[in-house]
Amino acid sequence: MSTTASDPLATLGALPGVPDAVDSVRKAVDRVYGHRVMRRRSNEVTAEAALRGSRGSAALAGADWNLEEVRRRTDFSGEDEARTVGAALRLTAEAGQLLSVWRQSPLRVLARLHLVAAGGAAPDDAVGRPRLAGEPVEEPLIEAPLPGADEVAGRLEGLSQLIIAGSAAPALVTAAVVHGELLALRPFGSQNGLVARTAERVVLIGSGLDPKSICPAEVGHAEQGRAAYVAAFEGYTTGTPEGVAAWIAHCGRSVELGVRESTAVCEALQRGAA
Repeated sequence: MSTTASDPLATLGALPGVPDAVDSVRKAVDRVYGHRVMRRRSNEVTAEAALRGSRGSAALAGADWNLEEVRRRTDFSGEDEARTVGAALRLTAEAGQLLSVWRQSPLRVLARLHLVAAGGAAPDDAVGRPRLAGEPVEEPLIEAPLPGADEVAGRLEGLSQLIIAGSAAPALVTAAVVHGELLALRPFGSQNGLVARTAERVVLIGSGLDPKSICPAEVGHAEQGRAAYVAAFEGYTTGTPEGVAAWIAHCGRSVELGVRESTAVCEALQRGAA
């Protein structure tokens, strides 16, 4: 990441192309919030966005189920894919409960998210804490070099301090950086992608950009495809202005696609079809 001593996140917000991405996202979000259905049925849109966002995040983690299967299923134990979908659903439900804690203790929130995602599937002493030296990481989608435990601890602390200090950066920039850093660090032994995408959601909600959680970026990440997701992330890991800006733009496009999904839900509700 490019940094300055005062506000490194705000510096990223000025990278070429990023202001345009931020403006495009803001306009898209404003449009869906202005939909007439949102005046009286916003809770239904929020619930549907949560379901669709969970499905998208799980798809990126290797459990690409159709929406109706996710909606119908009640038992998410058993096979790996079912557990992944269940973890995504639990994380989405948990995200809104952690907003007040995030600004004061983001590391505590990340620990809680991993605990929720693991759901008893990982050894108890490895749940909710950054991995130790020599501990393996299961994250098949991300093949970037894995930072050592000491580097993970240092960078997590740095990210935490940036969040606690606050920033003038747009919400999209902060959300993209949180997402990208967690993918790069893979601080836990498992479920890092799910946790990273949920943390992105927490930032977008808590920042006020998407207070009703109706713009699921996870939908857009999945729609753009796993290859595009990995390619954009690899650009972020280069640390170059171009690579970081491309990752932020990718995250912005994901939010816009989430907006499109929720706009379709609004239209369906208006027609009485959902």
